Amino acid sequence: MYFSTRRRSAGDHPALSRTALTPSRVAPRTAANSPDASSQAQPVPHNAWDDIYGLYLGVLFAAMGISLLAKGGLVTGGIAGMALLTSLLTGWAPASLIPLINIPFIVFSFFAMGRFFASKSIVVSLAIGAVVAGIDHWLNVSGIGSGFAAIAGGTFLGMGILCLARHNASMGGTGAVVLWIQRRYRLNAGVSQLGFDLILFALAAASLPLAKVLWSILGTVAMNAMLIVWHKPGRYRG
Repeated sequence: MYFSTRRRSAGDHPALSRTALTPSRVAPRTAANSPDASSQAQPVPHNAWDDIYGLYLGVLFAAMGISLLAKGGLVTGGIAGMALLTSLLTGWAPASLIPLINIPFIVFSFFAMGRFFASKSIVVSLAIGAVVAGIDHWLNVSGIGSGFAAIAGGTFLGMGILCLARHNASMGGTGAVVLWIQRRYRLNAGVSQLGFDLILFALAAASLPLAKVLWSILGTVAMNAMLIVWHKPGRYRG
């Protein structure tokens, strides 16, 4: 057997260990495959106190939004818009109209979204009606600008709807329908709500002054913007 004996040149490397010559089969640890990654990826569900507080905030925000819109003589979309428009045409208080108009939509919620969702929506609908009636006595407003009523009222109402949706409830009305559409067909709830609102505003345009209709449209855009921006499918966990 012959051995090659040549002088090591400057470019040669010293002998490598077996470990260095053997490709590693262990994948480097990254944030994706770390032991804590699976636990961090799991959503943490709301507990009972989370739901109670979330529903309380949803009712408060929604009732405040409806009150501001009503004081400005404006309408909006969804069950709130149906109640406000009916109130302007009949003189009935929106507080009593919300639970009444909600009855067929609650029935839909029971079959499409489940009894738990429908039960919470019934409680929310009655609570919003009660709080709206209370705000009429607690908040004495002598005058309110249409622009402020539209933007602030629509934003408050949208925030209330968002809080309710985060805790598996709704005001009822078309709000329950658009949440079902988002769950079933992955179509954004705010976009679906705008479609229903166009029909409602077509009816309002035949009954209200043009200026009130235009301000109402602005308020409805403010309301739906909350859902379009903050209620995107897959964004929220828990």
